[in-house]
Amino acid sequence: MSLLLGFDTGGTFTDAVLYDEALGVVAKAKALTSKHDLAIGVGQAMDAVLAAHGMTGREREIALVSLSTTLATNALVESHGNPVGLILLGYPPQALERAGLREALRGDPVAFLAGGHTAGGEPQAPLDRAKALEAVRAMAPQVQSFAVAGFFAVRNPEHELALSQWIRAETGLPVTCAHLLSSALDAPRRALTAVLNARLIPLITQLVEAVQGLMRARGLACPLTVVKGDGSLISDQVALASPVETILSGPAASVVGARALAAGQAGAEDAFISDIGGTTTDIAVLHGGRPVLNRDGATVGGFRTMVEAVAVHTLGLGGDSEVQADRKGPLKVGPRRAVPLSLLAKEHPGVLEILSAQLAKEEPAPSDARFALRLRRLAENAPLKPAERKVWERLAEGPQPLESLADDYLAQKSLQRLVDRGLAIVSTVTPSDAAHLLGRQATWSLEGARLGCAILARQAGRDGPDAVAAEIFDRVAALSAEALVTAALAEEGGPPALPDGLGRLLLDRALLERKGRPLVGARITLERPVIAIGAPAATYYGAVAERLGTALLLPDHAEVCNAVGAVASGIVQRARLVITQPAEGKFRAHLPGGVQDFHELELAAAATLAAAEAQARQMALDAGAGEIRLETSRDDTVVEGPGGLRTFLESVIVATAAGRPRLAEHRS
Repeated sequence: MSLLLGFDTGGTFTDAVLYDEALGVVAKAKALTSKHDLAIGVGQAMDAVLAAHGMTGREREIALVSLSTTLATNALVESHGNPVGLILLGYPPQALERAGLREALRGDPVAFLAGGHTAGGEPQAPLDRAKALEAVRAMAPQVQSFAVAGFFAVRNPEHELALSQWIRAETGLPVTCAHLLSSALDAPRRALTAVLNARLIPLITQLVEAVQGLMRARGLACPLTVVKGDGSLISDQVALASPVETILSGPAASVVGARALAAGQAGAEDAFISDIGGTTTDIAVLHGGRPVLNRDGATVGGFRTMVEAVAVHTLGLGGDSEVQADRKGPLKVGPRRAVPLSLLAKEHPGVLEILSAQLAKEEPAPSDARFALRLRRLAENAPLKPAERKVWERLAEGPQPLESLADDYLAQKSLQRLVDRGLAIVSTVTPSDAAHLLGRQATWSLEGARLGCAILARQAGRDGPDAVAAEIFDRVAALSAEALVTAALAEEGGPPALPDGLGRLLLDRALLERKGRPLVGARITLERPVIAIGAPAATYYGAVAERLGTALLLPDHAEVCNAVGAVASGIVQRARLVITQPAEGKFRAHLPGGVQDFHELELAAAATLAAAEAQARQMALDAGAGEIRLETSRDDTVVEGPGGLRTFLESVIVATAAGRPRLAEHRS
């Protein structure tokens, strides 16, 4: 059988597996994710897994490289991303107040232009090229990509397509057309999805191009695919054009991988899958061995997109979540990721001296045990304000203690903007540091973890570093258990968040470590087992399962599960086209190239079916499928009025094309 090479680039680690379709995992390796240059971490993981299987120099035996990534998900959860210009055609100004569109823009420029279409696909107003280019030229110096959304573009995309061509010719920047991301109605949410896609393009481009370069350098002449949010695969070129499809890529790969790794274990067909990584915990549900899908659109970072994906409940909680002091309540864990101090101290031993000096001060400061450092490269056309540029240059010297910025308000704000854009990151105490202190992890600098926890103990009024580490562990276990309970209740139609008051008190009694002998106890039982995966799973999920009174499944290779999922899936693409009736005796097919009218419904249906099949087949070919299977469905909506009069409203025709990815021919 062919050997497949799977990768998962997470917030902290890049995992790699060599996978034999008959034998399963035959080799695995990990490397630190190098955000400043993703090629470093991916290359180290690639070399390590090939060496582990004795394949160095035999790379041409690899038939497929596939990649899952949490970069897009993490960027949305942590509010990172590059500046975007949004152009709305025919939208009313109040559209910005719907679907979280204004929040998603985060102050980036937006322009409203005449144009767009009606529900029947007729132009609302002509598209003015001169005014459009005027808006584009005003935005271009401030942004790195554009999003274009036309009113009812799913019924006629001509204005979106024309404007996107003008923008590319004028600026050379990437352009996202909203109608290409979803064919469903809901104009503001479609515009939101386009904004998020445009924001993610530079991020995913950096990753895909890094892997492409490594493949060329090592002679891997085989296809490259990327995991979509629904667990299926797309080619590297499709991923570059539509990176928003990769939100929840990591969680989707974890579901596919967990299903493959836990196959045959008791309870694995109907279970919760909880993937705890460096930045997030992602929870999904298996019913009969199949993941539950959210066909209405994935919600990530508080934004409800129009991307069909595995129904995942995502929480900003992981091994590298930022821990902050609170003298009046429990330590705050997450939602943002930080570089663990133990890792920082291993890579930059000079920070130990700074931490020791901070610990020796008479009074702790809020900025103690906190450093800033560069996270990734700055794109050539990335705009920076002078104050931001000054901080960016300071970070070129290596990690900088935040206490050096304590008296400079402008520098603090500039650093925050660099962090918000994903260019810089803070290093401070994390659960990974606590795990080092508790003897549950021994990867990096124990002294860095001890000093950081000692400083945090002073800031939070705790008894010492060991007490802080124990509290962090307990907090992560309790939050993980709470996330599982919330996800379970949501799947049953319950509230999106757990209640305050008595409910919160009883929940805390059930999930937090019991201290003393309370007069009232509480217990919550999860009625399905938990398949726990991810590098920190073995550290925390024994305590999580105990709190929830459920069985824990920790499959072999759980720490590289997402990389397994990257090569264990297939390609699925859907085309959804609509027929409407704008007038008596006229049936309008809304086709990819525009509208076409027919005088009989069945003639319109035949043309639409042929177009949907052709579109789905081409999408599957573009996504990298080999042999393709086609399935179609047709759903007519007809209402019955007085006297039995039947009125046709619309027909939805869906074509689904599926197949395994094309593999390179085996070379001996």
